[in-house]
Amino acid sequence: MNAIQKSDAIKAGLRKGFQDGSSKMARRKCYRYTVSQDGELKINPDESKVVCWIFERYLTGDSLGKISAGLERLGIPSPTGKPRWNREAIDKLLSNEKYAGRVLLQKTINTGAAQIENDGLMERYLYTDTHEAIISAEMFKTVQEEKQKRSKAPENKFAIGMTF
Repeated sequence: MNAIQKSDAIKAGLRKGFQDGSSKMARRKCYRYTVSQDGELKINPDESKVVCWIFERYLTGDSLGKISAGLERLGIPSPTGKPRWNREAIDKLLSNEKYAGRVLLQKTINTGAAQIENDGLMERYLYTDTHEAIISAEMFKTVQEEKQKRSKAPENKFAIGMTF
């Protein structure tokens, strides 16, 4: 088996896991969740307050920079342990549907030369009720709509249009 065949076989295996719901990617840990012994995502109750605070601050009109400064002032380290959060980390957190109890797989595609956003080239897989939510589905949707209003980029209809 050559390198291209091996790569194609790996990609096919990943997609099969996405399709049949067996993908471990759905249970991949993210900020303020832990993974239990049985491999399930579990909320860290004390730390989940930080996620709620970030979503709430964004909805009150705070910019990513203002949220970052607030987290630093409160002494809350970034997911990587640095004293200051960068705007990209906050933006990604606000876009992560895991906080609403859902998982979207195959958001990006590896072209071999670069990893690009999957804007409909391949099927995406949305899992619901995979784990406990930190924020409500309504809050997540409202934040996505607010992000779109503040954005200069073309509308991402998929993120906003997800049925919650």
